[in-house]
Amino acid sequence: MYAQGRKALGICDRCGFTYKLNELKYETENKTRNGLRVCPECFDPDHPQFDVNRVSTIDPQALYDARVDTGEAESAKLFGFDPVTSTGIIMRGSVGTVKIVIS
Repeated sequence: MYAQGRKALGICDRCGFTYKLNELKYETENKTRNGLRVCPECFDPDHPQFDVNRVSTIDPQALYDARVDTGEAESAKLFGFDPVTSTGIIMRGSVGTVKIVIS
């Protein structure tokens, strides 16, 4: 058994000032005590943002049973609107050269 120590004094591990021992708080990092006892002014609560061990960081990139893009040729076309003649302009291009056909 330990003594109750109502009048016991302790030194803050951060600032070095003397406080009553029951006023000093245990400091925690990542939900575990790090061994420091600090005064209420120096106490820094364990922020949940730094609790990286409990947060899932899995970020899957691949899709399960993905399908091939069958409309690749259709998706490569750009459609523009000509407000003067009210006809659509189909533009097709490739890397390095551009060919514009107005119908």
